[in-house]
Amino acid sequence: MTELKPVKEGKVREIYDNGDSLIMVATDRISCFDVILHNEIVKKGTVLTQISKFWFDFTKDLVPNHMISTDTADMPEFFRQPRFEGKSMKCKKLTMLPVECIVRGYITGSGWASYQKNGTVCGITLPEGLKESDKLPEPIYTPSTKAEIGDHDENISYEQSIEHLEKEFPGKGEEYAKKLRDLTIALYKKCADYAATRGIIIADTKFEFGLDEEGNIVLGDEMLTPDSSRFWPADSYEPGHGQPSFDKQFARDWLKANDGNHDWTLPQDVVDKTIEKYLQAYKLLTGQDL
Repeated sequence: MTELKPVKEGKVREIYDNGDSLIMVATDRISCFDVILHNEIVKKGTVLTQISKFWFDFTKDLVPNHMISTDTADMPEFFRQPRFEGKSMKCKKLTMLPVECIVRGYITGSGWASYQKNGTVCGITLPEGLKESDKLPEPIYTPSTKAEIGDHDENISYEQSIEHLEKEFPGKGEEYAKKLRDLTIALYKKCADYAATRGIIIADTKFEFGLDEEGNIVLGDEMLTPDSSRFWPADSYEPGHGQPSFDKQFARDWLKANDGNHDWTLPQDVVDKTIEKYLQAYKLLTGQDL
């Protein structure tokens, strides 16, 4: 069996070149505040891949996506090892667009911090009197740049996203920016409506898009996972404070509370609680155990 090496390694994902396709592997690594923690969260990579698969299937009528298969039988022999089972996705090759497409349906996190300062989120003025975790009148699109590992993504305005895209795709900046915004909002609305029927509030999320060989915009990367989204339990939702969540916010909160005393390492009980939340999210959304 030929040993394969990833051609690109992100904070959580490893990407392998498979000739006319890519194999994307979601590892059990966890990153918080753009730092890869020392712990592994066992089964986390499987949750990420299988939730993405679920959403890609659910939204393929709205926009094409890059998923070809999550069955390792469709991949080179190297991936037919226990460490890759359930975690690997064979994908179309895309030219990725240099914008992270963030959509916020509720006010929380950095958006809440910004709103408290000046009543805006990423330059968008919001109604007065909102409380932390309030639902917004309409979802808002707040794109950001894509940072290299170790750097932070930078929030940009919709107008800046046009300039950002225009640099790489002259003459197409405005067209692509509008399509990304409209697709992001449409995907969020469809999926948030579904999640609500399953007892989950999707507070915010991010999407990434690329171009296929014909120049069509295609949804790539991961989709509506606990790593790229904030999932809140609907039965305990109460505006006015932060919400418990089904995502890595639990780990982030522990790191914040223990600032400077953690060496980027989580205690075992926090690791156990984190994967429990990931598995719970998967079961609620899909109706199946992993």
